[in-house]
Amino acid sequence: MSVFVPFPKIPRLFKDCTITEKIDGTNACIVIAPNWNPPEGNEPCIDASVFAHGVQYAVWAQSRNKVITPGKQTDNAGFAAWVDANSVALVETLGEGRHYGEWYGQGIQRTYGLDHKRFALFNTRRWQYEALEEVGIGLECVPVLYEGPFDTDHVDSAMSNLIIAGSRAVPGFMRPEGVMVYHHGSGTMFKAPFDPNPKGQ
Repeated sequence: MSVFVPFPKIPRLFKDCTITEKIDGTNACIVIAPNWNPPEGNEPCIDASVFAHGVQYAVWAQSRNKVITPGKQTDNAGFAAWVDANSVALVETLGEGRHYGEWYGQGIQRTYGLDHKRFALFNTRRWQYEALEEVGIGLECVPVLYEGPFDTDHVDSAMSNLIIAGSRAVPGFMRPEGVMVYHHGSGTMFKAPFDPNPKGQ
């Protein structure tokens, strides 16, 4: 046991926050790694030969709990198959990193009345909805409802607007799930669903 353990720095509560729509789908992640050489026998990548700007990238997909691959028993509602089919466009658009988001739409949770699936990225500070939508593969980011100083009144207002106007992710869908609050000062996310005790949450 260490002799001295410092008390962690406490972030200020009333820093900026970003409130986004909470989408009811399945958590997923695209991993894009340049010049990646996996240990033998541990090759999770879907596509290890995507070239962009003179660099070779490995691309693979994750669910919330594990690496996934295309196939009914090993996929996550078809997410890995979608990553596999669009690996070149994903590398060219997103670049290196772990890109987290929500895979939602047809056949997933509340479906939003869609006849297809979409992947909505969480990092709204990096990605803009319009730019991602232009790629044309079902890639987007979660809708921003508010950005500015944290206050629970802003959370209440964002939730009220969703109840009245419906989903911002899929206009016309009147059963949105709730909101997510990213607190910039602490670097943490909080969820506020309309159902206080949704299944599995």
